[in-house]
Amino acid sequence: MTHVPAIAAVTGGSAGIGQAICEDLLAKGYEVISLSLGKPQISHPRFHTMEVDLTDRHASAQALTHLTQGFEVTTLVHNAGVIRPALIADVTLDQLDELVSLHLGCAIQLVQAVLPQMRSAQFGRIVLMSSRAALGAITRSAYSATKAGMLGMMRTWALELGPHGITVNAVAPGPIRTDMFYEVIPKDSEREQALSAAIPVRRLGDPVDVAHAVSFLTSPQSSFITGQVLYVCGGSSVGSLTL
Repeated sequence: MTHVPAIAAVTGGSAGIGQAICEDLLAKGYEVISLSLGKPQISHPRFHTMEVDLTDRHASAQALTHLTQGFEVTTLVHNAGVIRPALIADVTLDQLDELVSLHLGCAIQLVQAVLPQMRSAQFGRIVLMSSRAALGAITRSAYSATKAGMLGMMRTWALELGPHGITVNAVAPGPIRTDMFYEVIPKDSEREQALSAAIPVRRLGDPVDVAHAVSFLTSPQSSFITGQVLYVCGGSSVGSLTL
């Protein structure tokens, strides 16, 4: 295989899991571009930022044009996401539309934008950030549906893009200590302690746990792994988990 540039685009790189992914890729020598709503607190000569609302399809298209004009991206990690928790009686279609746009629509835009570069290089690594909640979770109707939808797209793209040297996989984190997690589960609460105790490894995950999984799947050595879901959830995908 000819040399391919180690250039990665990561959505939602401004905090939490996304920031950990960016930092891990930088440590491995990648040039990294973050596309996120906020500005990441990372200072590195190989780190670039694009502030964009990825639920806005027009704004996303503009940002992706700038991205592909400036960088030959061969690694893509779609990590940006929101939860919008609600019991089914309270779910709104606006919430569903928002999550469909961010988790699914944006994923399609991202892949379509970088696909010509990956095909030209005959190399690509695409990782979609799904969730353990794709298996079902109380108050996660819209979130679970769209995160499960990502898995269907991932498997389809793995079949379509494998002949071009492009692998497509998903990482599905379980409860991870991030600001988004603590917007739903109060920090240091009895609820957090009970959740931790219910996980087989008896702890919540950290963003770096997810970054390690992404690093594995984006490695050039992972060329025989595609169409797969890697649960990073402390074993909580094996049995029931009450949030």
